[in-house]
Amino acid sequence: MTPIRFAVAIVLIAFTAALSFAQKPDDKDGWVPLFNGKNLDGWTPKITGYEAGENFGNTFRVEDGVLKVNYEKYPAFDGKFGHLFYKEKFSHYRLRAEYRFTGEQCKGGPNWAIRNSGLMLHGQTPETMRKDQEFPVSIEVQLLGGNGKDPRTTANMCSPGTNIVLADKLFTTHCTNSMSKTFAGDQWVLVEVEVNGSGKIKHFINGEQVLEYDQPQLDPKDPDAAKILAKTGEKLLSEGTISLQSESHPVEFRKVEIKKLKQ
Repeated sequence: MTPIRFAVAIVLIAFTAALSFAQKPDDKDGWVPLFNGKNLDGWTPKITGYEAGENFGNTFRVEDGVLKVNYEKYPAFDGKFGHLFYKEKFSHYRLRAEYRFTGEQCKGGPNWAIRNSGLMLHGQTPETMRKDQEFPVSIEVQLLGGNGKDPRTTANMCSPGTNIVLADKLFTTHCTNSMSKTFAGDQWVLVEVEVNGSGKIKHFINGEQVLEYDQPQLDPKDPDAAKILAKTGEKLLSEGTISLQSESHPVEFRKVEIKKLKQ
């Protein structure tokens, strides 16, 4: 090989290696941000009493690189439960987010919603929700902050319009607690969820597994879920939307990332 050809070959090898390295999503082992830190591009709000896409009171906003859920323009909460939906559906993935609760609950919010939010998984799309529907049919990773009085675990499971299998038994109770500790104050908490289609779902807090269950499925006794079941004929949930919850207490998200898993 001539010196010129050898030099060209070296350059090509270096360029190929650099390109291969650059193609790794953010060089984070497959993690891709859903929230870009700048705006709500790719996200659609759905607030009870309003059509999909209408962000009543500027409930969901981005300030200083943080996605905020706020109620400054609410005279009172008045049952305006909201959800912010990402544009795609997902099936097998790991989802992680950093969140914290701030300030005081909106006037008129229910007592159980103090320092309460959630990540909604395997959900319906915002366009298919009734105008007055409070929660999407979904599996909720319930996020709770300490109230200064009682133990309050986080990354619990709640099931609007759904059921799960827990410890090999069909679990129809609306919520079940995780094994996490209580996180008081306005501290940031890292929540992560591993979702395997209609199989196992695992919840993690700050890297520690705190809950596991499987076979997420529609509850035929729930009117909204029954409509979906009649349309699809599939009781088990193998995919769906991801949304962030607005339940009357201010909450912030500074990271929302996903890593797709092999099916």
